[in-house]
Order: sequence, then structure tokens, then C-alpha cells
Amino acid sequence: MKKLWIVVAMLVASSQAQSGSQRWTAAKAKEWYQHQAWLVGSNFIPASAINELEMWQADTFDAQEIDKELGWAESIGMNTMRVFLHDLLWQQDSAGFQERIDRFLTIAARHHIRPLFVLFDSCWDPHPKLGPQHPPIPGVHNSGWVQSPGADALEDTSQEARLQAYVKGVVGAFANDSRILGWDVWNEPSNTNGGAYGKQELKGKQNRVQELLPKVFEWARSVNPSQPLTSGLWEGDDWSSVEKLDAIGRIQLEQSDLISFHNYSWPEDFEQHVRWLESYGRPIICTEFMARSAGSTFDTILPVAKQHHVGAINWGLVVGKTQTNLPWDSWDRPYVLRPPTIWFHEVFYADGRPYRQHEADLIRQLSGKSIP
Repeated sequence: MKKLWIVVAMLVASSQAQSGSQRWTAAKAKEWYQHQAWLVGSNFIPASAINELEMWQADTFDAQEIDKELGWAESIGMNTMRVFLHDLLWQQDSAGFQERIDRFLTIAARHHIRPLFVLFDSCWDPHPKLGPQHPPIPGVHNSGWVQSPGADALEDTSQEARLQAYVKGVVGAFANDSRILGWDVWNEPSNTNGGAYGKQELKGKQNRVQELLPKVFEWARSVNPSQPLTSGLWEGDDWSSVEKLDAIGRIQLEQSDLISFHNYSWPEDFEQHVRWLESYGRPIICTEFMARSAGSTFDTILPVAKQHHVGAINWGLVVGKTQTNLPWDSWDRPYVLRPPTIWFHEVFYADGRPYRQHEADLIRQLSGKSIP
């Protein structure tokens, strides 16, 4: 009888492990979302860092700056931040990286902010290197951001074990941490950066990413995180059915617990994409928006997002070394002689003043934050 109970217990444990490693049902995702406040925040990197490596490496991790900037975010009612991690940081010093993530979470929790962590990213420089990062290129938007994994790691299939260890390690370490909102497993996975680094990209990059993306979801789920997984749709003119998405987009949509997306266009276009995504019956978060000169502003987008109960995470909090207050076209014509007419991204000046007071007041109003 004792042996029988042992076998039963093992079968139950196995069943629980398998069920925990499956995509959330729509019902579970909706139930989770009902317990969240309306989510509003920024893609966050402190003004003192040019990229995710400089943000997190031991020599340049700036807890004081992070605390100050998250305080400004809290003051206008923001309750989440989308924050990029990097596989090379785990390879370099997993224990130290984990400790700094924990410190970041402690700071964020003090400001009632729960981050959405990004594991991988296909945007910008495909050749990341640890150590000191180069200074910003004058007048150029996001001139030092780096991909994770880089082209070399993507091409070398023997590094897949290292990438798996990173995903399982970092998600597993915080799988039951209530301070974390969720995991964005891969940012813009199909991006080939044609306007900036296209000639340096790995040939066949999208095919390799298409092979790896389902595995990343599987690795993250294998450690049974209590937080949801997602990867944001960003390409394509029509998201009204899975059949109209490309292969990578279908993986993103079909593997995500909650649906996330990017939109830097006019409010009419934003709302159309929201309506398409609502048909899939899952919670929705826009994880990148707000490019003032492209027609995407707080004034026009946030009321639509709030009306549809769609989370809204704009690009950029404080102007700094990323220089993402400059528009994308700065890669073609750097803004070295004079600044753009209006800021592209960012919410605050480096001294904590809002770029536009009306925007700060609107975020406070829609988030329910009292105005001091």
C-alpha cells in the first residue's frame, strides 16, 4: 500500500508539473488580469546607462539613480516598468546579476511598481560586448543599445544550452516573486534593423529566431513561473486572424499567456489593432507606444487604452544616454546642430521636471493618482 501511495504521489506531481508548464488558459489569464490595476508605465533604463549591459553590470549599476527616477514615475501614477535583461550578464556573473535584480525589485516595490522583465531582444547592435560601453553617438537615437542574444550566439547552436540556462536560471530564481508583473520573453524577435545595423545582421536571422522562440517559451514555462509570459506583436498590417500573421507572429500570439503589442501610430490605428486583438479573448498590454512626431501621444492614446482596459507602457522615462528623445530618422541625419521640434520619446527631463506638465497630469488622472 505504501508503494502504491508513492506511485500515486509521483503521478500527481508529474501531472502538476506538466499542467504548470502549459500556456495559461484564457480564463486563467483573465482571472489574473482582474486582480491588476490598470497598468501604465514606461520602458525603463536609467538616464546614466546607454543600454541594458551598462544598466546591470556591477561597476555601473546605479541604485541611487534608479530609486530617484522610479520615484518620479510613482509621483505621476505609473505602476509598472518594462525592463530589459541580457544573457551575457547571466553568463558573466549569475549570482551577482540575480542579486542586482533583487535590489532593483526592492527599489521598485518601494515605489509600488511591478516590472515586466524582457529576456531577449532583436533590436539594434547585433554584437554585444561586456565591459565598458561606448559613449552615445552625438545626435543619434539609441546609438548604443545591444541585442540579446547577439548574432554570434544565435548562429552558434552550441550556445543554446547557455541561453537555456539563462532563461531557466533567471525566471526560476524569481518564479514566485510577487514583485514581478510578468516576463516578456523576446522583444521584436523578427526585427532585422535594416536602417541601422542591417549589414551586420546574421544571415537567416529570422529563421534562427523562429526555431528558438518556441524553445524560449518552453524553457521559461518549465520552471513554473507564477507570472504570465508574453512576446509583443509589432509587424503586419492586419492582426484580425492568426492566419494573417507571419510565422514568428503566430508563435508570439499562440504561446503568450497575455497578448502584448507595439504601436507607434495614430490613435485610430491603435484602436483598430486593439479591436483585432480583443477577438482572441485574452488580456492586452501595449508594451511600446508614444512617439510624438509620429502621431502617437499620451493625449490621444492613453484615453483609448483606458477605455479598452489595455495596459499602456510608453517608450522612455527620463532623457539620458539612450537619447531616445531624438527620432528614428536621426540615424540618417543626426541632430547635432539643433534639436528636433518636439521630443520623440521620454516623459521627464534629467532634473525630474515633466517634459509636458499636461501629460503628467493626464497620467495621474487616468491612473487615479491624486495630484499633489
